[in-house]
Amino acid sequence: MCIYKKKVYNRVLIKLSGESLQNEKKTGINQFFLYRIAKDIKEIVQLGIQVSIVIGGGNLFRGSSLTNIGVNHIVADHIGMLATIINGLAIRDILFQKKVQSYLMSSFSIKGMCSSFNLDKARKLLSSNIVIIFGGGTGNPCFTTDSAACLRAIETKSEIVLKGTNVNGVYSADPKKKLNAIMYHKLSYKEVLDKELKIMDLSAFILARDYKIPICVFNINTPGLLYKIVTGVQEGTFIGY
Repeated sequence: MCIYKKKVYNRVLIKLSGESLQNEKKTGINQFFLYRIAKDIKEIVQLGIQVSIVIGGGNLFRGSSLTNIGVNHIVADHIGMLATIINGLAIRDILFQKKVQSYLMSSFSIKGMCSSFNLDKARKLLSSNIVIIFGGGTGNPCFTTDSAACLRAIETKSEIVLKGTNVNGVYSADPKKKLNAIMYHKLSYKEVLDKELKIMDLSAFILARDYKIPICVFNINTPGLLYKIVTGVQEGTFIGY
């Protein structure tokens, strides 16, 4: 049951990694996660918050795994882009089942499945409280879906990037390897660079910094956390000026 009522953001972009969608066998899509994240998204949409989503594809294909078996790096990236659209289709369908209006756009169109990215249309749909799912990454190889998230946040004038991960926030070291790792609750862009903290790939982070897009890193596996963050509760790690 939701307790907090007042939103602190009007438009947000949620970054979901493909890894977060993995099932227990580390392959395919976890249906329980899909239904739960759809419920969380519905809760913040009902607050009147305009939501867009950038989704990864690592649960289906990872570029590094493909290159390890001899697939060309550029081709591996293209396969990864297609994987993000598969995930996007799944999320769109579950949102539809939850009676949440959503629209899937991609950096390239696939007839009968998704339309190509159109900025004017995306902004109009968001203004109508329709959730936009962005697939296909940036549409170019050699760029991560984190870069796509920051780029789409800038283009849609989102107020923050909410980066869902499998840990509670940003730590001084990998908390899975070092039990004494310290979690940061608030950081500046400069502190992240000075401490060489791994938030996202550097080009994506610099893009967010240069366009003054704050980032909140949080544990996507905790139900209801999205609602708390968008209503002003300190959760995860906030990065800004």
